[in-house]
Amino acid sequence: MKLWLVRHGETQANVDGLYSGHSPTPLTAKGIGQAETLGTLLQRVPFDHVMCSELERTQQTARLLLGDRPLVPEIVPQLNEMFFGDWEMRHHRDLVIEDAANYDAWCNDWQNAIPTNGEGFKAFSARVNAFIDRLPERDYQNLLLVSHQGVLSLLTALLLKMPSSAMWHFRIDQGAWSVIEFTPAFATLRVLNSRARWQPEAG
Repeated sequence: MKLWLVRHGETQANVDGLYSGHSPTPLTAKGIGQAETLGTLLQRVPFDHVMCSELERTQQTARLLLGDRPLVPEIVPQLNEMFFGDWEMRHHRDLVIEDAANYDAWCNDWQNAIPTNGEGFKAFSARVNAFIDRLPERDYQNLLLVSHQGVLSLLTALLLKMPSSAMWHFRIDQGAWSVIEFTPAFATLRVLNSRARWQPEAG
């Protein structure tokens, strides 16, 4: 099975530098263009299923990418970005003043400290692992996953049998596509952050 990884298009929160795990934030004009361009680049990929997070920004990206294809995205909560709790839609320059102790603790030990009233990395990692555990049950050839940078970076590291902290080695760009070839035995990263038009002969 090939997993086609797509991060949602640019949002206003991205532009403003805000933490936006579960908060609704619309795609910008650039983000809409990124999704539409991906639809052109991946036009010849024979997707047989699509999964998105519960967040509108991934669903909008998927709709724009798919265009008139007769595919209805499956909404999968496990693909949601990490929830930042009280830090949602806040800028780090405010958090270092208004929630200094908790924010400093998280910055220095992000795998164990938890955003104020938010989701810790261990819980986040557990649900991404739970998604991976179900992948062998999926009988698809080309599965499109439209999700978030945190989810897709962690997913990549875990599929490659790397520690969760290795997620930072796999930045997933907006407006690009990546491919992981998955089998129950092992996974292979075939493409990372391509902006090329996919052709069937590319494999």
